[in-house]
Amino acid sequence: MSDKLYLIIAMVIYMAAMLFIGWYSYRKTHNLNDYMLGGRELSPAVAALSAGAADMSGWLLMGLPGAIYAKGLVEAWIAVGLTLGAWLNWKFVAPRLRAYTQVANDSITVPSFLENRLRDSSRALRITSGLIILVFFTFYVSSGMVAGGVFFESSLGTGYRTGMLIVAGVTVAYTLFGGFLAVSYTDFVQGAMMAAALVAVPIVGLLNLGGFGNVSRLVNESDAAAGLNRMAVLPHPMTGLALMGIISAVAWGLGYFGQPHIIVRFMALRSTAEARMGRRIGIGWMLFAVVGAICTALVGAAWFQKNGQVLDDPETVYIKMGQILFHPLIAGFMLAAVLAAIMSTVSSQLLVTSSALVEDIYKALGADKKADDHHVMMGRIAVLVVSLVAAAMAWTQNDTILALVAFAWAGFGASFGPIVLLSLFWKKLSTWGALAGMITGAVIVGWFGNVDGGPGHIFDIYEILPGFLGCLLVAWAVSSFTYKHDPQIEAEFDETVHAVRHAHD
Repeated sequence: MSDKLYLIIAMVIYMAAMLFIGWYSYRKTHNLNDYMLGGRELSPAVAALSAGAADMSGWLLMGLPGAIYAKGLVEAWIAVGLTLGAWLNWKFVAPRLRAYTQVANDSITVPSFLENRLRDSSRALRITSGLIILVFFTFYVSSGMVAGGVFFESSLGTGYRTGMLIVAGVTVAYTLFGGFLAVSYTDFVQGAMMAAALVAVPIVGLLNLGGFGNVSRLVNESDAAAGLNRMAVLPHPMTGLALMGIISAVAWGLGYFGQPHIIVRFMALRSTAEARMGRRIGIGWMLFAVVGAICTALVGAAWFQKNGQVLDDPETVYIKMGQILFHPLIAGFMLAAVLAAIMSTVSSQLLVTSSALVEDIYKALGADKKADDHHVMMGRIAVLVVSLVAAAMAWTQNDTILALVAFAWAGFGASFGPIVLLSLFWKKLSTWGALAGMITGAVIVGWFGNVDGGPGHIFDIYEILPGFLGCLLVAWAVSSFTYKHDPQIEAEFDETVHAVRHAHD
């Protein structure tokens, strides 16, 4: 049996499993709360792995190992920033957001929570937030479809559009029918696949290469030949530009507080108390995955040095090592883990975009009196419509869409992150403060993202940092002038604080 046939078998089994989970979730989905938030019945393990899988995408299996392989541990600072940001998000945002969204009129999306939390009767905050999510996530979904098409083209030799349509079709099918539960359960399976694959490759590689000592020696030999120092964690020399690079990498962690497709998992936990267990599982998963990705790159460098081979594309180091070290069928499932990383992110973003369209725009414009079944149907139609638009954008491979992913992470992190934090930890946030902060964050990100240089290379810093700080400052200043005492808002705030403290007792 050929290696390609084994790969096709692995892909078919994986795709069938995702569709089965979608069918199973469809049978458990009865109303809009179920479709958009899983009825708030996610276990800590499912919530944790679902959040991680939705977050990481193909960057974890291809981007990070490729960067470490090409330049060394100095590229791991972004992983440090992301791990720290994820821990802070689980520690401080998860329990409060779970409690507060239930206290604030049982909100099931981030924009509806902000509206209910701030008593915004104008609906301006909810609609503005929904539109931001709709626009950016449509591009995000499109970029995932592009990645899926490229994956099939490079691994199976199919046409780009054929691969893109396969990924889009299966992902849309289980998201459309199964909703939040399907996305969360498939993310759980996909997250487990990603972590298992990233742990297996370096362990088997180490055994084949004779242990850490030999790997270190071979990496040093490879570095000497290539003029690198992969084991160095700081750039040399430490110039102002290099320092900006480290600060920018760590600043990626700030983005977590404002990513709707990640923090919605916190809202879906069974209880506030389970956020602690979710944090332990989620950060444990992340550490295994990130360390595995870094070790995969180093083991790959040692392997190719030992065998006198050259890897043309560093981002394929995980794929190549999987094919070298394992039986073709196992290697097929390891390749399916890359597809899992892509699909988990696409499905999560697709559902959040659907919820923004239905819950935050359609209902806010006067359709909130219609029956729940109608809104579930509209949610499914929204998934289909957004998918068709995203697929049309991805029909011709376009690098500008892929480049927008990093920009969108900064945009969400800077416009939503500080507002989410202030809404959870400061009573006096006002509607006008939230709106002004969101707009400020988005504008700064847009400006910084299109300039560079400046005194001390200030404009070379990742745009999320100035955008986040600008949003935070403006939201605080405007709220300080516009906040009006509201006993109901303050009572809900105090009720949330009490619920979180009681959950930790």
